[in-house]
Amino acid sequence: MRQEWEPEDLIEVWTLLEEDQERLRNKSGANRLGFALLLKFFEVEARFPEDAEEIPVPAVSYVAQQVRVPAEEWAAYDWAGRAIKRHRMEIRGVFGFRECTEEDQAQLAEWLAVELCGVELSRDRLAGAVVARCRKDRLEPPGPGTDRPTGGVGGHHL
Repeated sequence: MRQEWEPEDLIEVWTLLEEDQERLRNKSGANRLGFALLLKFFEVEARFPEDAEEIPVPAVSYVAQQVRVPAEEWAAYDWAGRAIKRHRMEIRGVFGFRECTEEDQAQLAEWLAVELCGVELSRDRLAGAVVARCRKDRLEPPGPGTDRPTGGVGGHHL
């Protein structure tokens, strides 16, 4: 996530809406600020930050003002405790996500193998096929009725 934010961008992305504020009503101090920051970060990135430094400092200050908690409390948010686990579970629920299970991983791997890899299950063979396709696209002009640019991927020479 970018670390520099203009005021109008902060307002657009990091402003807590009424329903966000409602979710904060039973939280206080570092947990209140932490939950609010995780919520807005997840809304933008569809994932949780890996550590506190991933949240931009201007966003911490802006959200802290909204939740009426000193920005310094962010340093006290417990990244390993029960509260963050509950916060993540609640935030996933807000956006209709859930934790990935081993069964989900197996189903995804199967889908990728069938839909995207086809018969090319070897990583080296798949990489070779991609390179060959890119070279072919670069050398062949587009046929009639196609909108594929010439000169490689995205119109750039490889």
